[in-house]
Amino acid sequence: MEAFAERARVELEATGERARKRTVDTLDQLTPQEAQIARLVAEGDTNREIAARLFISASTVEYHLRKAFRKLDVKSRTQLARRMS
Repeated sequence: MEAFAERARVELEATGERARKRTVDTLDQLTPQEAQIARLVAEGDTNREIAARLFISASTVEYHLRKAFRKLDVKSRTQLARRMS
């Protein structure tokens, strides 16, 4: 697991980005991936369309979407779309 985390850190750093530090203050904030997926849902894209667009699996989209729903305290795609607008 440590080798995978190190590889991910190196690849992220190569893009000029850095992983944000998690604190109590950031627990309810969407990560960039969650925010991007939430925006695409708000635009009306399906999980499969989002997965194809982002080159990730539909289950990864579902994972991030569940986390976004919990963080934003919404229960539906319609509520999410309203929250994102």
